Amino acid sequence: MALDSDSSSADTIADVQATPDTRRIDIDKVGIKDIRHPVRIQDRTGGEQHVVATFNMYVHLPHNFKGTHMSRFVEVLNEHEREISVASFREIISETTERLDAESGHIEMRFPYFVEKAAPISGVKSLLDYEVKFSGSSHKGKTELWVEVVVPVTSLCPCSKKISDYGAHNQRSHVTVNVKADEFIWIEELIDYVEAEASCELYGLLKRPDEKYVTERAYDNPKFVEDMVRDIAMRLNEDDRVLAYSVASENFESIHNHSAYALIEKDKQAG
Repeated sequence: MALDSDSSSADTIADVQATPDTRRIDIDKVGIKDIRHPVRIQDRTGGEQHVVATFNMYVHLPHNFKGTHMSRFVEVLNEHEREISVASFREIISETTERLDAESGHIEMRFPYFVEKAAPISGVKSLLDYEVKFSGSSHKGKTELWVEVVVPVTSLCPCSKKISDYGAHNQRSHVTVNVKADEFIWIEELIDYVEAEASCELYGLLKRPDEKYVTERAYDNPKFVEDMVRDIAMRLNEDDRVLAYSVASENFESIHNHSAYALIEKDKQAG
């Protein structure tokens, strides 16, 4: 009898979040931030990367509800398979909005992504890390997904090279590419687009012959911050899978105590 009584009490615990609210104000995003969860990411080589991703998960809350059920966000993460791809990330977004009975939802997932690279002359291999973010929104059953990657590169100033008798100042730059694609696109493909248009790409490990190559490669291929974003934008314009994009470059100047910055945004569907 005591067990039955406890079970009955559990079933009748008040659900305060579901009670009505009289202020008649919708909340655009309500949910949880900075929850870490282990995931497996497929890479272009056919392997998997085991990483710890940081999630932000939100839904829209109508004016007539007092609150949302925060625990259900965690349930979705823990019930879903740990292997995350663009396709499964879409499923998580849809599942979250359905589980919380929401009209719309938004999820962001940030994680470090590693690519094995061979040095240009010695061929010695090492890993280079990139910051990646999946972000997706679902509204009335329609899901939109963006993939963002931050690519560190080297840029060398064309003006410095032109006016100097010898040498030229260069800097490490962070190029951020964010794309909305209607077909599958590898993270590595976005990285390739950026590294191909930098003065020179970066490597985790370089021997002396490699360092000579990288230095001379950058000197022979000077790029303003404006050049880099325009050249990368041209590649994204030519990729029919990309529906919309933004590309930004921040150059951490070596002769100034400020950064140089440029941004291009384009929605191909808008014409």
